[in-house]
Amino acid sequence: MTRKNIVVVGSSNTDMVLQVDRLPNVGETILGGEFSMAAGGKGANQAVAAARAGGDVSFIARVGDDLFGEQAIAGFQRDNINVDYVIIDGDAPTGVALINVDQNGENSITVASGANANLSLEDVEAARDAIKSADVLVTQLETPLRTIEAALSIAAEHGVKAILNPAPAQPLRADILRLVSILTPNVSEAELLTGIAVAGEYDPGAAANALVQQGIETVIVTLGALGAFVSDSNHREFMPGFDVRAIDTTAAGDVFNGALAVAIAGGAAMRDAIVFANAAGALSVTRLGAQPSAPKRNEIDAFLRERR
Repeated sequence: MTRKNIVVVGSSNTDMVLQVDRLPNVGETILGGEFSMAAGGKGANQAVAAARAGGDVSFIARVGDDLFGEQAIAGFQRDNINVDYVIIDGDAPTGVALINVDQNGENSITVASGANANLSLEDVEAARDAIKSADVLVTQLETPLRTIEAALSIAAEHGVKAILNPAPAQPLRADILRLVSILTPNVSEAELLTGIAVAGEYDPGAAANALVQQGIETVIVTLGALGAFVSDSNHREFMPGFDVRAIDTTAAGDVFNGALAVAIAGGAAMRDAIVFANAAGALSVTRLGAQPSAPKRNEIDAFLRERR
């Protein structure tokens, strides 16, 4: 897979992470263990994952005029991400996520959007040249939907493949979905988008097929540790994941999407791209933190050599 241009439009957060034995129930206070802070945000996670997996990445986002924003931009630069379109917002703080991670690696997350909520149509339009010259556009739903729609429209206008990770889950109009080349919902997101319950984790085929029928070229339903289910107009297939010991599942889906974008941009067949993305996601859950968990290209390649 050759190095290609990836543009990510999305969120940047600072994650505040607390290790706990178990996730608290409603109204319950529990004592936690180790506290840490790490760079996060779905868009930023995907940008970093794509850069480390071998992509030339440009990131379109907003951060606050504060220490967290400064640290975020410095981190992007360390990963050789183009930050020309990362705007410092003087009216809102950098986004923050509060994350509990239990002893099995499962998490619960709450987010204060901050500057992410101000990412505008004008911000996307200012980056039009970058989007139209990209090999793949990657988006999610932690910034205003109208902004994401604008980015998808530019990509569609110029024949750029667009990956939409529809998280956090929300209903999406059919005309927005038709702008998407590759949709990557998890099970709950696929159910919300279609109204079709997934009877078993291994077979979200009915929901995936319903999304393909709405005009999406390829739908990949991510299944966590189990792997992924891919559906297009020609076939449907379950693709198993890799067996690893999970420490923290935060950002595993983001790493999957970033790595998938790199593989697709490099011309990989869809099955090979999903295997590559599954490997990156598997590696990420063996490490703590969102962006700190994203593996580098040589690590993904070595992992695949060992597992094949």
